[in-house]
Amino acid sequence: MTQRCNWVRTPADEQYHDTEWGVPSRDERYLFEMLVLEGAQAGLSWSTILNKREHYRRAFANFDAQAVARFTPADVDVLLNDAGIVRNRAKIEAAIVNARAVLRIRAEHGSLANFVWSFVGNEPVQNAWRAYKEHTPASTPTSDALSKALKGYGCKFVGSTICYAFMQAIGMVNDHQIDCAGHARCAALAKSGGNQVTA
Repeated sequence: MTQRCNWVRTPADEQYHDTEWGVPSRDERYLFEMLVLEGAQAGLSWSTILNKREHYRRAFANFDAQAVARFTPADVDVLLNDAGIVRNRAKIEAAIVNARAVLRIRAEHGSLANFVWSFVGNEPVQNAWRAYKEHTPASTPTSDALSKALKGYGCKFVGSTICYAFMQAIGMVNDHQIDCAGHARCAALAKSGGNQVTA
């Protein structure tokens, strides 16, 4: 991919942008991973989180929500000493709280995917930005609604801006700028019902 969105800066950004970002996904593990990582990113660069991603997978049971939901205060103490992740108690505890919320969402809606994708009518929103940084919103009424709904289940670190980044990550919105090769690729996947199974 030669032309990329103008937010891409590092090799880690390039890999993520070219293979994952904006690709429609309904994979439960991946959705929970993105929910945790987007929350962890708050106040930090996305590159920082990408560079810690493998550590996060090890620390959080490969983002198995059922396993993370069983984490105890002792597990939190262990994680606070793990230099491979963001050692922020509120963010670590939020991942556990959110895992428990995800289990409730699955029980009520069948899956986390059913729940979050319902906010866009189960079809990715196709945007057409000329330049990502200059035109893409930080949040939308849809991300406001998703944020409110997730908070209703007790989720933490799910403000509207974080929810919009989550929506971008899992392909609920295609925010690749129009001169980026990823725009056409993700639009085609949306039409074909393509789905990213895992990262």
